[in-house]
Amino acid sequence: MSAIQRLRPRVDRAALPRRAFRRYVRLDCQVVREHDFRVVADLALDLSEAGMLVSTRDRVLTGEEVVVCFKPPRSNRWVDAIGTVARVLHGRRPGDRGRCLGIEFFSMDEHDRRHLWESLRGLPAPDPMRDPVEGIVARLV
Repeated sequence: MSAIQRLRPRVDRAALPRRAFRRYVRLDCQVVREHDFRVVADLALDLSEAGMLVSTRDRVLTGEEVVVCFKPPRSNRWVDAIGTVARVLHGRRPGDRGRCLGIEFFSMDEHDRRHLWESLRGLPAPDPMRDPVEGIVARLV
């Protein structure tokens, strides 16, 4: 078990309500894969206190641990976080923005988290990737 795995809380995420709201951003960032210290992404597409969506060209597996560094919007202060690739979008569905990674943060300094929350206040939410009405109709049929 790595040092990063020991930091991760054991919580059933599906049973919890949504903790944070995503905000639309275009930020330079560095997402470094922990096992080979290779930069796998450098552009954040949306951001919340709990994680971020980043654009990537590399193949990355769900569950891989990453180290993330970025400057929040309207800030010159760097924020560092440790996270896990929670979702891989391959860019095949309508509305997808190419290959992307959904990263869930599981270790971030409390001061950095508060600073991030303050930086995200007032920013717009990202547009939905799919039409919500279409999804509801598809489930009913």
